[in-house]
Parts: sequence; structure tokens; C-alpha cells
Amino acid sequence: MKKIKSICIIDDDPITVFGIKKMLNSFDLADEIKTYVNGKEAIDEISQMLEQNIPVPEVIFLDINMPIMDGWQFLEKFLTLNIESKIRINIVTSSIDPFDRQQWEHFKSKTHHLIEFKNKPIRKNDILEITKAA
Repeated sequence: MKKIKSICIIDDDPITVFGIKKMLNSFDLADEIKTYVNGKEAIDEISQMLEQNIPVPEVIFLDINMPIMDGWQFLEKFLTLNIESKIRINIVTSSIDPFDRQQWEHFKSKTHHLIEFKNKPIRKNDILEITKAA
């Protein structure tokens, strides 16, 4: 399996972040793993990366419910960025609200990026499936 250059985790739950990072590191899947506690931190840094011609993360783990800027607000802004490559965005949530699934379908239909929806907790098989397609 080819190694992914950069993965980012956007989640305010330290336990989820710890678990995803631990699984990614145990499989040695990425050269770099960046973490952000809200969508605003992430979108600001990704925008800067684009301005400086630095490659953006190939895989994003995105929580929906976060302070400052939630996952949906992040996606709204992310999809306006001029990114030609196909980014794999994995919505990782504990939500069972049907509205969140509708939102996922809405965003999925608006972009060339691959947007998946996974319920927490994320398991090792999920990690392998997500990163294999990247």
C-alpha cells in the first residue's frame, strides 16, 4: 500500500483524535498527521497551504459537531477552494440525526471530492478502507 503524504484530523474530541492517530501510526500509513480542534483552524491552514503551493492533505477525518466552525461549515468553505486533486473526506460522527445524512448527501453531490460518512467509533478496518482508496 502506498504511503499517504498528509492526513488531517479535524475533531475537538481528544479521545477520537488519539484513537485515529494511534491506528494510522500502527499501520504506518502517513508521512504526516495534522490535527485541528475546529473547522476554522483547519480551513485557515489549508487555505494558506494553497496560497503557498504546498500540497493539501490527501485524506481528511472530519467531525460534524465542533465549536467555532462545525464540520458542515468547514465543508461549505472547503468546497469553494480551488483544489484539483480528489481529496478523501471522511465525516466521522456519533450523530444519528437523519439531517446529518441528508447534509452528507447534499455535499457529496456538490463536489468531485470523495465524501464518506462513518459513525464513531472508527475501527481499524474503517481506517484501512479509508486510506486504501486514497
